[in-house]
Amino acid sequence: MANNQYASTVSATPVRDSADPGAPGTATHAEALEVLRGLVGNPGAVFHNGQFEAIEALVDGGRRALVVQRTGWGKSAVYFVASLLLRRRGAGPTLIVSPLLALMRDQVAAAARAGVRAVAINSANQLEWDTVRERLAADEVDVLLVSPERLTNPAFRETQLPELLRRTGLLVIDEAHCISDWGHDFRPDYRRIADLITRLPDTVPVLATTATANSRVVHDIEEQLGAGVLTIRGSLGRDSLRLGVLALPNSKERLGWLLTHLADLPGSGIIYTLTVSAAEDTARLLSEAGHNVLAYTGRTDPADRERAEQLLKDNQVKALVATSALGMGFDKPDLGFVVHLGAPSSPVAYYQQVGRAGRGAANADVLLLPGSEDREIWQYFATASMPSEEKAAAVLTALAEAGSALSTVALEARVDLRRTPLELLLKVLSVDGAVERVGGGWRSTGQPWVYDAERYRRIAEARVDEQESMVIYQDTAGCRMEYITSVLDDETARPCGRCDNCAGQWFPADVAADATAAANQTLSRAGGVVEPRLQWPSGMDRLGVPVKGNLKPGEGLSEGRVLARLTDLGWGGALRELFAANAEDRPVDPGMLQACVQVLREWGAGDGRNPGWSGAGRPAAIVAVPSRSKPQLVGSLARGISDIGRIPYLGGLELAHGGPTGGRGGNSAYRLAGVWDRLVVGPELEAALQSVQGQPVMLIDDLTDSRWTLTVAGRALRQAGAGAVLPLVLAQAG
Repeated sequence: MANNQYASTVSATPVRDSADPGAPGTATHAEALEVLRGLVGNPGAVFHNGQFEAIEALVDGGRRALVVQRTGWGKSAVYFVASLLLRRRGAGPTLIVSPLLALMRDQVAAAARAGVRAVAINSANQLEWDTVRERLAADEVDVLLVSPERLTNPAFRETQLPELLRRTGLLVIDEAHCISDWGHDFRPDYRRIADLITRLPDTVPVLATTATANSRVVHDIEEQLGAGVLTIRGSLGRDSLRLGVLALPNSKERLGWLLTHLADLPGSGIIYTLTVSAAEDTARLLSEAGHNVLAYTGRTDPADRERAEQLLKDNQVKALVATSALGMGFDKPDLGFVVHLGAPSSPVAYYQQVGRAGRGAANADVLLLPGSEDREIWQYFATASMPSEEKAAAVLTALAEAGSALSTVALEARVDLRRTPLELLLKVLSVDGAVERVGGGWRSTGQPWVYDAERYRRIAEARVDEQESMVIYQDTAGCRMEYITSVLDDETARPCGRCDNCAGQWFPADVAADATAAANQTLSRAGGVVEPRLQWPSGMDRLGVPVKGNLKPGEGLSEGRVLARLTDLGWGGALRELFAANAEDRPVDPGMLQACVQVLREWGAGDGRNPGWSGAGRPAAIVAVPSRSKPQLVGSLARGISDIGRIPYLGGLELAHGGPTGGRGGNSAYRLAGVWDRLVVGPELEAALQSVQGQPVMLIDDLTDSRWTLTVAGRALRQAGAGAVLPLVLAQAG
């Protein structure tokens, strides 16, 4: 039960095609039922338990309501019916804050099918904005969808939002768990909605909806909605889903299982992975084996994403191999299965993703194939999303000292934060009122800001608890659906009778030998491109580095090669162990050395895009980047390549001024400043380079992240007389 003294809770168990228990004799109920039947095109449609209660609270009571119901329950029906009823009573258009472009597309399409005039304003339809404004002015819009990011846009906030709020008939916050920083998908921009609510007239109703909120998140949302919240919580159990967990020893076996059994899974579905590289590798493997699949990640072009979504909806592909970029709001009622290669970091996030399946079908299969690398990936994302007191103070100081607005690019030269975490931190500070976004970028408001260390500590602890809950889900001998819904604080949680623990293992566990071999062949593939840096970061003069603009001819690297990324499914595992914090320095593994040799053979042979050696010609010598943490590894790799390739090894560069400073995770400008003039060609190497003047040189390193170490080392070699510099690296971070 909610602990907000102003909140009341309706415990609603949603049952399809049951009589509504609300107020069937009222005029509002009759009118709402008429609208519902018109929306769904079914003259016999009735409300699910809880739907009319919410509609009545909004339309007749002008209240603020929170609806927490399972995916597929019909939350959109509540706000579409309420919108049309309010419009009939003379209210203005409904404003829906929606977090994803895919969700907006589905909502606009669903509204059109239902006779609701819906339009969207987002980053993908800028050419339509003028038309949208004209339709709003002419009162030809029933529902306007905006992203939370629009609320931070200065032009939208200052020129359009005031009039929009004056006319708004209903405010809807979709996927409302994003409001709460306790939620699994917290978004700082959503925090602005609390301010938005306070600017609405008291007579304007507000609806928040979500399927993934435990009691802690529910309480947080209630507090932000204000006084008098009606909370309607229903059963979150999904009778259509058949859950299961299959623990396999490694990535090779997991991919082999997919190759063996993907065709047998019902209909079309989604294969979720934890990283972009895993999604791309898996999609490539399955495609090469003849399966019709596509990768779908944050790196996928928006137009390609939309096309992929439609192909899945039309059953033109067997599966999308996706990261969490495909999640909230994607609606395919007959989605037949969801398979996870690796577990999400919490049962809440897992429930949200598996909720894509079985929304309009009686049966759907859900299988988790956990990975040994899951915990490491969870830890990375958990720490990457938490603001640091030190970084926050640095941002506020930089803005205060600037005296005027600074762009994000300009801030990067003043604060050692990468673009994505810097933008996240700016949003947090903006929501807290310490900074504001204006036409020229960001500026300080001068308002005091205090780092809430206790709150962030508790959030970090909650994240760890969620991770442990996900491990318990994998290991439990009890009902899996009951466990997930219990974690979501569903008081009606009960055994499902369908999962592998309730009804026995429903999925095959065998992996065909040829599938394992195919997976192993794919995972054994080595080699990726190391793109050269072409431009110096902005504002380097502030950091004492005298460069700007493009790298000059004769300074830069040629395109290089890397054995694998740390996040890769194949060599990534071995490399993660090699570069773990407690890993000892040791000579390169013979198998890893041979894999590098294979990379070199393919590099030297060239491809359709580039002639051999990236067009530079065979290297005449090898030089190593000095390493303080892995000298044996780098040295043995350089000597091994030298011996096998019969290319002279000239030694390594030398460290100057104490060597590079800083570490992984900083932004581009600070990473460059940390290595500038700290890698030099010593006298012995300079003398040795005289024998290869103007000829290509291979540069060996163990790990690259920002690529500035390679760039500075390559520049030093070029200035010492080397020709093209071809980097070869064991691992690439990110």
